[in-house]
Amino acid sequence: MDFTVKQEDNTVTIQTNVDRLNASNVTGLKAELSLLSKGSINNIIIDMSKTKYCDSSGLSAILMANRLCKDTNGKFALCGLQSNVQKLIKIAQLDKVLTIAEDKNEALEVMSV
Repeated sequence: MDFTVKQEDNTVTIQTNVDRLNASNVTGLKAELSLLSKGSINNIIIDMSKTKYCDSSGLSAILMANRLCKDTNGKFALCGLQSNVQKLIKIAQLDKVLTIAEDKNEALEVMSV
């Protein structure tokens, strides 16, 4: 399975279990995000600690998650970024738009504020 989904209270954590988040596997993530949104879940953490590479398709899914949460007054956080993914997010200047945490615990803390 490419993604693991765990719900704790009113927050869902999606763990990416892929080395590369790209066009070949991002459809599954987007489908999961749509299902969560329809199920009234609006607090989402994406943990990318197992992902070493992300392309524009992956960024699109991340932005989709952020938008779905914001549109429903929820919160979104990204955590566990590997250096290559972190560089891409900085280059795209998404570090100014997204909530980024070191790990899942920090993401949960940030979201509880």
